[in-house]
Amino acid sequence: MATPDFILALRETAGHQLLWLPGVSAIVFDDDERVLLGKRADTGRWSIIGGICEPGEQPARTAVREVFEETAVECVPERVVLVQAMDPMEYANGDRCQFMDVTLRCRAVGGEARVNDDESLDVGWFSLDSLPELEDFALMRIKQALGDGPAWFDPAVGE
Repeated sequence: MATPDFILALRETAGHQLLWLPGVSAIVFDDDERVLLGKRADTGRWSIIGGICEPGEQPARTAVREVFEETAVECVPERVVLVQAMDPMEYANGDRCQFMDVTLRCRAVGGEARVNDDESLDVGWFSLDSLPELEDFALMRIKQALGDGPAWFDPAVGE
């Protein structure tokens, strides 16, 4: 995943200290209820589409931008699926960050799925009964995006 310029600038003064960052994940469905996935260049694994909000950027705009940048698919956000603070993580270079993930269900409205940047090795549409191997992170979000249920949040409030 390419590191946004604003994070590179922050790292010049913050060093490797923990950065709290807004992240967005997009669960994109087409008219056949297939889900759009990308095979990540950094891990070689299939996953949902996502990225980091630019300063001042609304999460829905981030979802639309990231989906197009990575897959050439145009989409429209439909609803918030979940909001979750992720565990802190450390990259190989020592940089530490923690994401607040906002996951949005989106509907494809145009474009043809293809690799559209250097963050993906492959992209494609998958029916729910033939998903490739996915991390729990992606599976949970796809499951929560099905139907019209309320947004999921960690019920451990006040712990």
